[in-house]
Amino acid sequence: MLVQGFGEVLDWVSLGLLVFSLFAFVDSAFRREDAYRAADKQTKPFWLIILGLAAAVNFFMGILSFLPIIGLIATIVYIVDVRPALRQVSGGGGRWNRGRGSSSDGPYGPFNGH
Repeated sequence: MLVQGFGEVLDWVSLGLLVFSLFAFVDSAFRREDAYRAADKQTKPFWLIILGLAAAVNFFMGILSFLPIIGLIATIVYIVDVRPALRQVSGGGGRWNRGRGSSSDGPYGPFNGH
């Protein structure tokens, strides 16, 4: 019974890793190629290959190997380092932040704290 419960937990963790790596892959696919160069990161095809391999490994191998751990590390590097740099170079939040002011803007204009 304990082994069955542990197996279910591993299945959920494996599914979470797959979703995480697929999110990173799709996010990298929608970023512009020139943003990667402007942010001084690896190229877009590099990240598409790395994150695609991470998703494929998570899909086919599960979590009981060292390869999904390597894919997880690559996905974390993309999410923590590359994605924020691309967002900064692209002008903030990308497509979700278009038409909005800065984060310090109030409903009637800039908030200066006075």
